[in-house]
Amino acid sequence: MSEMIRILLVDDQRLMRDGLRTLLELEDDLQVVGEAADGAEALELYPSAEPDVVLMDVRMPVMDGVQATQQLVERWPRARVIIVTTFDDDEYVFDGLRAGARGYLLKDVSGQELAEAVRTVAGGGALIEPSVARKVLAEFSRLAPPARPAGEALADPLS
Repeated sequence: MSEMIRILLVDDQRLMRDGLRTLLELEDDLQVVGEAADGAEALELYPSAEPDVVLMDVRMPVMDGVQATQQLVERWPRARVIIVTTFDDDEYVFDGLRAGARGYLLKDVSGQELAEAVRTVAGGGALIEPSVARKVLAEFSRLAPPARPAGEALADPLS
């Protein structure tokens, strides 16, 4: 059997945490090792829970998911966070990724898609929901310097 992937659930809605736990624990290699109702509680639980992946809601009382992600990654640089939210609002997307999230999923994903995302991020990869990825690519294109025209040679360093 493969090694268990340890997960910390962070969501202010108990029903959501219970549902996520049930879905994730249907998988033989996934184990929920802790639950937090807000970002501040997640920061307290993280060192003792030692999760491989944190599933983080965005909008929560006390400390939201973006702030919590930023602080987790600052304190524990190896922290791997996937933001799981109902919001694909540009501000949340970019703030979450800038804070250090390794993934961004909408809560309408299937249990299988969620499990695969956890495995991908636990393995060191990154995963962004396709509809969100389009926004990220559009923003990157807007911010990136224009590419050199095709066929344009680099300056000859010897001339």
